[in-house]
Amino acid sequence: MDRKDALGPRFPRAWRWTSRIVLAVNAALLLLLAAVYVVPLPSRAAGWSVVVEYRDGTPAYVFLAPDDKWRLPVDRVDPAYGRALVALEDKRFWSHHGVDPIAIARAAWSDLVSGRRVSGGSTLSMQLARLYEPRPRTIPSKLIDMFRAVQLDVRMSKHEILDEYLARTPFGENVEGVESAAWAYFGHSAQHLTPVEIATLLAVPQGPSRFAPSPANAERLKTRRDAILGKLIAAGVFSDADATAARADTSPVPTALRAMPRETPHAAFYLRLRYPGEARIRTTLDRGVTQLVTKQVALRATELRTKGIYNGAVVVADHQTREIVALVGSLDWSDARHGGQIPMFARPRSPGSTLKPLLYALAIDRGIALPEYLVPDVPSQYGTYRPKNFDGDWSGLVRLQDALARSLNQPFIDLLQQLGVEPFIAELQRLGVSPARAKPGDYGLSLIVGGIEVTPLELANIYATLAEGGLYMPLRLLARDRGTPQPIFGAGAAYLTRQALSQRDRPDFPNRRDVAVPPDIHWKTGTSFGFRDAWAVGSGPTYTAVVWTGNVDNRPSTDLVGSEAAGPLLFDVLESVDHTQLAEARPDDLVEVEVCAYSGHIPSAACTDRVKVLAPVHAVPTAPCPYHVTCDGKSYTVLPSAVTAWLTARNRALPETPPCTTEASPPQILTPVEGQVVTLLPGVPAKNQVVALSASTRATMLTWFVDGALIGTAPAAERLYWTPTPGKHDVVAADEAGRKTHRLLVVTQAGASADRSPH
Repeated sequence: MDRKDALGPRFPRAWRWTSRIVLAVNAALLLLLAAVYVVPLPSRAAGWSVVVEYRDGTPAYVFLAPDDKWRLPVDRVDPAYGRALVALEDKRFWSHHGVDPIAIARAAWSDLVSGRRVSGGSTLSMQLARLYEPRPRTIPSKLIDMFRAVQLDVRMSKHEILDEYLARTPFGENVEGVESAAWAYFGHSAQHLTPVEIATLLAVPQGPSRFAPSPANAERLKTRRDAILGKLIAAGVFSDADATAARADTSPVPTALRAMPRETPHAAFYLRLRYPGEARIRTTLDRGVTQLVTKQVALRATELRTKGIYNGAVVVADHQTREIVALVGSLDWSDARHGGQIPMFARPRSPGSTLKPLLYALAIDRGIALPEYLVPDVPSQYGTYRPKNFDGDWSGLVRLQDALARSLNQPFIDLLQQLGVEPFIAELQRLGVSPARAKPGDYGLSLIVGGIEVTPLELANIYATLAEGGLYMPLRLLARDRGTPQPIFGAGAAYLTRQALSQRDRPDFPNRRDVAVPPDIHWKTGTSFGFRDAWAVGSGPTYTAVVWTGNVDNRPSTDLVGSEAAGPLLFDVLESVDHTQLAEARPDDLVEVEVCAYSGHIPSAACTDRVKVLAPVHAVPTAPCPYHVTCDGKSYTVLPSAVTAWLTARNRALPETPPCTTEASPPQILTPVEGQVVTLLPGVPAKNQVVALSASTRATMLTWFVDGALIGTAPAAERLYWTPTPGKHDVVAADEAGRKTHRLLVVTQAGASADRSPH
């Protein structure tokens, strides 16, 4: 048999076995590749620590993750740390596919030569797989880690793998991730790290139980840190300048974990509840302003508690940008007995008189009144409602701007009657007051003296609008939010309102020697009925601040007065944060108009003394002065009948009676005012939209008619009420002698245009 015959039968068998092996290997590789894609990746739902940040990105408050770990999101790590990590742990990280055969072979040889485990050869991908699925360190476990590492490299990018590793690396106790470790070790973010800090952060994960900061581990950690730092410098990870600085850095290693940032707890819990599922919440809060305001609250808290006042809230907003820069939710977060953990800046409370400036601005902007208007402040009755002033006294006649500065009630109840309760509520809704509370039909005239509830945040919205010329934008607490400007009233009306609120000689001007009132501010205080809420609201050139003090359980205190329990803190806050000085220019929409020097109304022929005042160019009042009449060529002052009755009861002097008044002068209708348009709101009961009928006259009794129909007869000092219907109506007031006065009143339905022409 020749050689060919001898080899012939064997060659096909060898070839078949080789083919089978190749096929088996290829099949195994295909199965492995299929498994890489088919087998689900390890669960990545770690659960983050929610971080509420200041506007500059520094943490204000850090919450524990659901599993009680400090695990902060990682998205701003110093690039040098990433380079150092790769150089130390996985030099070929960017080129291998999850498993580094060279590293494994080298590790196996080292272990064999030394007779013990020296190195595992694990790549960062393999270490991440082990972090996802911890298991005993055995050969089967190693094989699983290798499979998982390949999976990760195939189905995730290298940057994603690195980010996941940086976020999950253990750093001792319950600290996970480099961002958490940077705050726990050094008290700052991982965004900027020194070479020594980088070496420290690389040392601990190699054995957290042996190297994590503690007095017992200090020497081991220092030795390990210095060794790693030397390796990194030798590998050229750092620039020459950084390497030189690192060699000279003698910083001690940390020996204890620092407390995580936990400032502004009320704002933090409030935001976490409002934005569930967000791990990083960037706010508009300013760290410096917040710390100043918190300090001022702490300085006043002890004094307030001695008076039985245990809760408070402060809102500070930049009214130019509408960013909320500081929020304080209580006097003491730890005071659980008195509800110290309730964020009172978001709780609705009675605002007392703090809504009066809004009504004042709206009335001026709509031509209903001017600041110089002389208005009655005498006892009056609206059905069963008898309003009183805070001090229980009356002024008789007072200018409207002084009524605002002194926070008198009766003039603003009359003003709300003229503007209308429902239109005022509609404006509150436009200014951000919750429609759930500002419901049409639910309120009467007492609304303007505290009969509705608003939150400190909502009140800050209103006063920021006043500070910025009547232009409303919702306040922002999140950096990403943006609002759309919406005009509520004109810049001129806002300017005139601020002028009235800037007066220093007022009852709510603090009389305490330790209170300094900053220049260039305007403010208003308020006290709710029953002494349950004290408010102070004001604005400087840049910031608007709202201060509320009271008790969560509505416990009253006679010391809960706005000027005393809230005013001093307001001035402390504005003085500490608002240092801008700004000369306020008169808005372009104001013009000078001539008015009666006595009454502030548009002068009639009987008004002999006249002065110039400012009024919005688009809303100059048209109603003539009701306080003067001409008799026999001479001008006489005629007071409203309610004022005359009040002066007579107090034995006060009355103006000279015009000799011809009782014979020739008809009543002068006060409400409805000249040119007034009443808008009926759908869905609101008619009884809640009545029109007040009142007049000034020397007569004792008045009879009222609308479109010829009798409304009623009553003493001249009292009001009657008429339920309006859409259309044009002739309102008539007649005295006992038959003298009559007519007034055209236009009533429209909401959504319809009003024809204001008399014919």
